[in-house]
Amino acid sequence: MRKAVIAILFVLFATTSVVAQYNRDYFFYVGRRQMMDNNFKEAIRTLNVLLRFDDKAYEGYFLRGIAKYNLDDLLGAEADFTEAIDKNPVFTTAFTYRAITRSRLGNYDDALSDFREAIELRPDLPNPYYSRGVTRLLNQQFEEAIEDFNNFIRYEKKVADAYINRGVCHLYLKDTVRAYADFDLGIRTNRESPMGYNRRGVLLMQQNRLEEAERDFDMAVKCDSMLPMSYFNRALVYNETNRPMQSLADLDRVIQLDSTSSITYFNRAIIRSRIGDYNRALEDYNKVAQYSPDNVLVYYNRAILYQQLGEIERAKNDYTKAIELYPDFANAYLGRSYLRHLLRDYKGSRSDKQIAERKIAEYKSRLNDTTYSIYADTTRRFDKLLSFESKLAGSSFERITSRRTNNEKMALLPLFKFTFTQDSVEQTATASKFHSQRAEDFLKRLDNPLIAVSCRESSLAPDSLVAINRRLKQSTKVGTTTFEQLFQLAISESLVKQYTNAVNTYTAAIQVSPTNPFVYLNRAATQAEMIDFISSIDNGYQRISIESDPARQLHNRSTRTYNYDEAIADLTKAIKLHSGFAYAYYNRANLLALSGKFPEAYDDYTKAIELNPHFAEAYYNRGLIQIYMKDTRKGCLDISKAGELGIEEAYEVLKTYTK
Repeated sequence: MRKAVIAILFVLFATTSVVAQYNRDYFFYVGRRQMMDNNFKEAIRTLNVLLRFDDKAYEGYFLRGIAKYNLDDLLGAEADFTEAIDKNPVFTTAFTYRAITRSRLGNYDDALSDFREAIELRPDLPNPYYSRGVTRLLNQQFEEAIEDFNNFIRYEKKVADAYINRGVCHLYLKDTVRAYADFDLGIRTNRESPMGYNRRGVLLMQQNRLEEAERDFDMAVKCDSMLPMSYFNRALVYNETNRPMQSLADLDRVIQLDSTSSITYFNRAIIRSRIGDYNRALEDYNKVAQYSPDNVLVYYNRAILYQQLGEIERAKNDYTKAIELYPDFANAYLGRSYLRHLLRDYKGSRSDKQIAERKIAEYKSRLNDTTYSIYADTTRRFDKLLSFESKLAGSSFERITSRRTNNEKMALLPLFKFTFTQDSVEQTATASKFHSQRAEDFLKRLDNPLIAVSCRESSLAPDSLVAINRRLKQSTKVGTTTFEQLFQLAISESLVKQYTNAVNTYTAAIQVSPTNPFVYLNRAATQAEMIDFISSIDNGYQRISIESDPARQLHNRSTRTYNYDEAIADLTKAIKLHSGFAYAYYNRANLLALSGKFPEAYDDYTKAIELNPHFAEAYYNRGLIQIYMKDTRKGCLDISKAGELGIEEAYEVLKTYTK
């Protein structure tokens, strides 16, 4: 369900305690103000403070749920709305928004149950009827959805979307007269909204009333020149009225607005092929294959294009790919049969032709089975433009495919270590994240305000780091070298990428103080950085990342292999010396993950979180590990928690897995 479904009404909530009321009102005011400014991440941080001191503030959970919803953290939003309901079982608005969230998650049954609760609590409120109508529309309960939109319209007669959605329901019920009337009502209710024009235009186009459809799409473009749908629909009209150049211009505009629109590249490729612009059509098909790799039509159509360009081998490979995706696709067998004959593979050609003929015969025996006819009917053409709402991955073959993302790798947040930094915010934040008296005593012992425990890059300029390294080297040459001097020198050597020197210096420091856990922590981090640096030179290896193939994480494309065994051993030693140090478990979890040992990594992240319940980076990385191990729901809950605790990257990951 689109975000536009939610119309948030911010309400001041009463409290009982006079002293508490001032604080609660302040946090609510700040949180609401940040949300009204669309600063949802800051709003979550503000509400976190409130809930930390008053975990019974159900309104705080509710507002934080809305903020998470707007960041596409649907699972986190659902959890917060549930908390609000648990603490206030008659919280009607929380039921409504949890229902909307569950609807977007595809959990229609529970969503409808929540809507029923909300309507029973407040049958006089119009919004739950509208939202339930949308959910029923998505769940293909069209008659029930119409009833809900009717109830909403009794209260609210000036909401154009209610008429438009009711019209869509009528359209699905094959009542085009009522559908047209509702789209017309939607347009008259709000003449500035492009959606009514688009819906009515599509209906007119289906009725072959192309001039009227074009006028509607022109109006839609005037209402909102940034809406891709309007240009796309008008391009279909231009194509139907034999104006390919104008159609291409509108499709170009759609791609300017959405450069990843597979359906647009697909349609543009078809039109370019028709006008003989084969090379650019091929570029478009390549884009479709990149964004929708499971779409059989792109391989079938591209095979025909390669054939026209004389690239017979590539055409044959594309027919083969189409057959792999849909083994019953008779047209693809016939196409490959012809090419195999050209390549003098007569046996293969004969085999493909026989398979195609068998499938055609099966099709003829099942003429009433329309789904089967799609891929067996050799008279069917596959160069028809697809509509804006077509799902290209499944296309007209109605194939259900697993979702893929363009992001093949998701980077783990990096290792913690003692480092030089001038970022006082980082130093303060680090101190508040996790309390270790031994670590604090060690920082006092080092007596250097530039040193902090951090997973960030140093904020000091490269020239400053070089100057620090040079100064520390000079000091170690004069008189007796102390453990503190060696430790700081090793930090500086690591920061200027003198990794071998740094490891040797840490080793020297260990000889002076073999029971200090923090020197093992830093030596392990330096060893890992050295491995990543060397491998990046060898093969562009992605540092601290989860590769798509766990069996190959530690291998580059040559014969060289990298492993983190020594660094892991150092972290195990650090844990033995200081079993309550959360960062050591976190670091070891990272290296175990890079070594392909995901269950062990999960256990270490969990231990780090037990020691530090506010360890945002550990939640984030544990979430990635769980997603990688196919437990997407729990992984997203962990990443949601990380976002709640301030990890910016969390919401990009959640967008990928909640769309």
